Amino acid sequence: QVQLVESGGGLVQGGGSLRLSCAASGRTFSRYVMGWFRQAPGKGRDFVAAITWSGSNIYYADSVRGQFTISRDNAKNTVYLQMNSLKPEDTAVYYCAASTTGRAPTLLTQYNYWGRGTQVTVSS
Repeated sequence: QVQLVESGGGLVQGGGSLRLSCAASGRTFSRYVMGWFRQAPGKGRDFVAAITWSGSNIYYADSVRGQFTISRDNAKNTVYLQMNSLKPEDTAVYYCAASTTGRAPTLLTQYNYWGRGTQVTVSS
C-alpha cells in the first residue's frame, strides 16, 4: 500500500511560480513511475507529467512542456513539480499518482495510487 500526500498548492498571480511536492509512504517508492495530473473545474483529469523510477525517462503534456519540470528524490520518497510562468488556465486541482506497471506513463488508468490533490489557483 502506498499513501501519497501533495503539498505546495495555493494562490499565485499569473506569471508566478509554485513547486508542488508529493510525499510517498512505503519502502518501494523508487520502483514506481510517478505522475502528476490535474483537473480543472467541470473537466476531466488530465496528464501533466511523469517520471520513471531512475529519472531517466520524463514525459510532459504538450500544454506544459517547457513550463513545468518534474523531478524526484528517491532518498526522500518525494516527487516534485516545478511550475513556472503560471497562467490562469493552469488553475486546477493537481494530483500525484504512482504506477507499479511502468507502462504508458501518460495514461491515467495505469496509476494504482492517488493522492487527494492540492489546489492551484492562478489569478489574472
